[in-house]
Amino acid sequence: MNTSNINWQNKLFQILKKEKITIFTYVPDAGHKILIDNAIKDNSINAIALTSEQEGIGIAAGAYLGGSKAVLLMQSSGVGNCINQLSLIKHGQFPFLTIITMRGEYGEGNPWQYAMGEAVIPSLNSIGVQCLRINNEDEVESNIEAALTMVFKAERSVAVLLSQKLIGAKSF
Repeated sequence: MNTSNINWQNKLFQILKKEKITIFTYVPDAGHKILIDNAIKDNSINAIALTSEQEGIGIAAGAYLGGSKAVLLMQSSGVGNCINQLSLIKHGQFPFLTIITMRGEYGEGNPWQYAMGEAVIPSLNSIGVQCLRINNEDEVESNIEAALTMVFKAERSVAVLLSQKLIGAKSF
């Protein structure tokens, strides 16, 4: 992994921490490795490994009701696991933030990743989650800050999509 990739991910972690997000839920993912490692190492963060991405939605709702802030980190293939559970967020009108590493796009070599990669935006939009896409390092700070405002001030549901141009395509 190049140093530039490490730098934007460390910056992303600091922005989330500054916003007082204290709960990071995740299913292990190479695209989120640095963010997850930072959360695990930080004693002020509760880093919670999930068995399925949908568990992070209930945790985010509970965090909000308890006065805390949470983020769900997942890969695009996990979005399909969440659609039904996202009805909790929509019906309860809870703020919700997820950061999604995309697959099935730029430089993808695994044909199994394309179907869900193409379905992420329409699926999330149909359940009321707005998507913000980040294609390059220069967009990270402004898009994350916009998402944080939308989620924690306007109480909306937002997915920040980290494109394969940003995180790099996996080689097989």
